[in-house]
Amino acid sequence: MLQLRATLKIRMSAVVNPYISRIRIRAGVRSGKPCVRDTRITVQEVLQWLASGATEDQILNDYPYLERDDFKAVFAYAAQFPDARVSGP
Repeated sequence: MLQLRATLKIRMSAVVNPYISRIRIRAGVRSGKPCVRDTRITVQEVLQWLASGATEDQILNDYPYLERDDFKAVFAYAAQFPDARVSGP
């Protein structure tokens, strides 16, 4: 049921932001984590690479099957959850 809700949320968001449709959640692929298109690269991985200092160009060089618009999709997907909090020590 949770999988269905997440899929519906992505589809509804695609109306507002067309890049969201590039993010896919598939049961059995990366434990159901949101991935970029039909790759096994998760939204979280892309965000972690960027947060650690990698540039979009560096990531595209390392993963040539990614496209520049995939970054827009990752940002659009992540923006759906602006209240995520990281607990400190």
